[in-house]
Amino acid sequence: MTKRVAVIGAGPSGLAQLRAFQSAAQKGAEIPEIVCFEKQSNWGGLWNYTWRTGVDENGEPVHCSMYRYLWSNGPKEGLEFADYSFEEHFGKQIASYPPRAVLFDYIEGRVKKADVRKWIRFSSVIRWVEYDADKGDFEITVHDMENDRVYKERFDNVIVASGHFSSPNVPEYPGFAQFNGRIIHAHDFRDAREFSGKDVLVVGASYSAEDIGSQCWKYGAKSITSCYRSAPMGFDWPENWDEKPALEKVEGKTVYFKDGTTKDVDAIILCTGYKHYFPFLPDDLRLKTANVLATADLYKGVVYNPNPKMFYLGMQDQWYTFNMFDAQAWYVRDIILGRIDLPDAATMAADVEARVAAEAKNETDNDCIVYQGEYVKELIADTDYPSFDVDAANEAFFQWKKHKKQGIMTFRNNAYVSPITGTLAPAHHTPWKDALDDSMDAYLQN
Repeated sequence: MTKRVAVIGAGPSGLAQLRAFQSAAQKGAEIPEIVCFEKQSNWGGLWNYTWRTGVDENGEPVHCSMYRYLWSNGPKEGLEFADYSFEEHFGKQIASYPPRAVLFDYIEGRVKKADVRKWIRFSSVIRWVEYDADKGDFEITVHDMENDRVYKERFDNVIVASGHFSSPNVPEYPGFAQFNGRIIHAHDFRDAREFSGKDVLVVGASYSAEDIGSQCWKYGAKSITSCYRSAPMGFDWPENWDEKPALEKVEGKTVYFKDGTTKDVDAIILCTGYKHYFPFLPDDLRLKTANVLATADLYKGVVYNPNPKMFYLGMQDQWYTFNMFDAQAWYVRDIILGRIDLPDAATMAADVEARVAAEAKNETDNDCIVYQGEYVKELIADTDYPSFDVDAANEAFFQWKKHKKQGIMTFRNNAYVSPITGTLAPAHHTPWKDALDDSMDAYLQN
């Protein structure tokens, strides 16, 4: 009987897994039956943009955390597919910080070329996954939303690729219920133009706070105030951007900070992170981890130690993204194909402990970048995923960090060398702050 493998999610991680199996089949390997379940009506995961917030057309929680004018906040040279360069896709080298629509087109181009859409069941929500110890396989309950039909199927392996940036962490502060303005989480932020002329408070000090605040600034917010719990972002912000210590309470439209200062605001945007949330999994299969580089309970960052027939992709905090998902997907594929043997439970547990200890030694962002780069190298070394210059990708990240310190509103105007093709990206034709049209046509014009 042919082995059956379920992939949950058709975002960048799930699509990487489909491409990995397709690559093996292309080279003559006999692969299992692959079924990918995607709750949305199209592939792309977070990159499948929707204007909707709250619930989707089927009454399910909206997966998308993208906003209309999002541009890559890291250089594309750090995420480029080793087997499908930007130059191959666009027919030329493009600038280093593409907008959302451009990156979606790139992601889609590779999987269209690989012809893996036939393996995906769209509008299919996973309701439950159960492991049958007697039979040694999984029973999955699926809700086919298009036909409003619930059914069950059995699989030998399950690969969870549903992401961890779609279930928002929403804190409560005194006075929120009486706030005379708009409160949203970053997950529901869609269009910065909504906040034009407004005084905006951004709660948080990580990447979403930095970028959503920058978007509001770019599209005409009257002022931006951001607040932090532990440390400020510390960039050279524009004159109408102020950083404050922790938010303490809200009264009317006045927000109060830990340093005793106040500010009247029209809107509060909670950039307070996301939860690893898997409502379709029982406790014995459910990954419980923080957003860290060394995830709990995952051997090699992908194999679920309590049940090694189950795998997770892309569950780490991320410097690397698309190419790391590839490295993980190729590794998982080779375990399932019997090319890589798993060690005993004690060895797998020791692997996790060693990764956690190594992460704890990182003192700077550059240390973390190198740490994750070494992880990517480690996985690639054991598979036939095309080798690429990870050190060159690290260097692009180092330059990106430097350029952000030099100018948080100008760093996207810089260009980097592709670790895949070795060519230097061109400078974009319009400075980021002036590029108000983020369409693919506008971006790619000469």
